[in-house]
Amino acid sequence: MNKDQKNIDNQILTGKTLLLRVDLNVPVIDGKVQDDTRIKSVIPSIKHIIKKGGNVVLCSHFGRPKGEMDTKYTLKPMSEILSKALGGYVDFSSNCIGEEAIEKKKALKEGDILLLENLRFHKSEEKNEKEFSKQLAASCDLFVNDAFSCSHRDHASITGVTKFLPSFFGMHLQKEIEALDKVLEKPKRPVVAVVGGSKVSTKIDIISNLIEKMDFIIIGGAMANTFLAAEGNKLGKSLYEKDVLQIAHKILNKGKINNCKFILPEDVVVSKKLEISGKTYNVDVNKIPEEMMALDIGVKSIKKIKKIVDECKTLLWNGPLGAFEIKPFDKGTNEIAKIVSMNTKHKKLVSVAGGGDTISALNNAEVTNDFTYVSTAGGAFLEWLEGKELPGISALHNQRLKI
Repeated sequence: MNKDQKNIDNQILTGKTLLLRVDLNVPVIDGKVQDDTRIKSVIPSIKHIIKKGGNVVLCSHFGRPKGEMDTKYTLKPMSEILSKALGGYVDFSSNCIGEEAIEKKKALKEGDILLLENLRFHKSEEKNEKEFSKQLAASCDLFVNDAFSCSHRDHASITGVTKFLPSFFGMHLQKEIEALDKVLEKPKRPVVAVVGGSKVSTKIDIISNLIEKMDFIIIGGAMANTFLAAEGNKLGKSLYEKDVLQIAHKILNKGKINNCKFILPEDVVVSKKLEISGKTYNVDVNKIPEEMMALDIGVKSIKKIKKIVDECKTLLWNGPLGAFEIKPFDKGTNEIAKIVSMNTKHKKLVSVAGGGDTISALNNAEVTNDFTYVSTAGGAFLEWLEGKELPGISALHNQRLKI
């Protein structure tokens, strides 16, 4: 990324109105925000624009209203939440386009902030229709994308508006990309990826891409069962994907060709049922009883993984290593998360994590804030790991204005 041309740091913003695409799609229950991580992430760009004399027009989606006005998904309460977070008034427009939005944009003075209503109240947003993009850009001088978590979408507010306004990377978006580049493009070696979750089939592209970039790939969660089955282990009642055993074989062979070492569990914690306080046993992977299922990595596996983490300088984490939602099957994930946390705090390791289940697992281990960087993105994070070019990023790099 050419920072001089593409981010807002060196732009003259005095008297300018900036359309800022953010992601305010946060979990809300009974009117209360359950996780304000994404809200906090947009604050730096807003404050930067205001400090440099500009004013801000915020746009975002919220939920899935399917292109229709639905008060359940209104962004209006978010104006008050943002006002408190910023320590100043955030105005609200009951539509993201149209007469009211235009009038409120034109009335903005230096340092003012306006929040537009939910973009997805219009079908044109997800269809990326030209006229909607043009109306969204109306009465604004510049566009800033600060929503990495939405940048895998070819939507009007992500790619369409870049055809009508000079467009730039927001501070949070830039931070996300730089963090991922540290582990995927310019890592300090050795570099290791922790890849967990339930299904190999959903992460084939991710693992295939990581093989060419990693020194080690640690496989955990139920997806490890599939690899273990592919190696001939009998897994009792453990969850695994019988239809992708051949693919698992090919992935392991590709690892050998690319000098990327796969680390599979040597032992596992098993039980008859996935339940709290159920009777558990620690057994080698080739000794899983017929009536039991593997639900976490075992003691020997934890010890081996800790040793590898200690050897490495860079770590990428996506997915839990066991059924962490139910104790005691969170032990493996917690133990490894804590060694990553400790090494990161002691400046021995650069650690980057992302994905919904990953954040929940790290929160459970109480180490999220200790990682070098934890991405708030879901689909965009995963597509980046697959090596895909995200439409929102491409639109900024390859901008072609129609004005």
